[in-house]
Amino acid sequence: MAGTLILEVIVVLLALPVVSASHGGLTLGTGGFLIGFAVVLLLLAGVQGRPWALWVNLAMQAVLIAGWAVHAAVGFIGLVFAAVWLLIAYLRAEVKRRQERGLLPGQQGTSTD
Repeated sequence: MAGTLILEVIVVLLALPVVSASHGGLTLGTGGFLIGFAVVLLLLAGVQGRPWALWVNLAMQAVLIAGWAVHAAVGFIGLVFAAVWLLIAYLRAEVKRRQERGLLPGQQGTSTD
């Protein structure tokens, strides 16, 4: 999950030239939002071992989607990464479910066929 956050930081920072080339240009507010958001994501990458981390990551996507007010591209980035984080949440729950049932490959008995 930390790796996904690092990738998201890169994508958010790559939005800076897109926003600066738009009709409103890069202002203190838009630049501050994008850089501040990237810093928060970078800090969150260090706490991904916590049980609440996934839910904070999903909440951050809501903030990024609200960045549609900054620029439509920022909101679009939020939608894409919200889908990524929802997929991660699903896969995490599925692995946990299989682990509890003993269905993971490492939990299977060895066969001597």
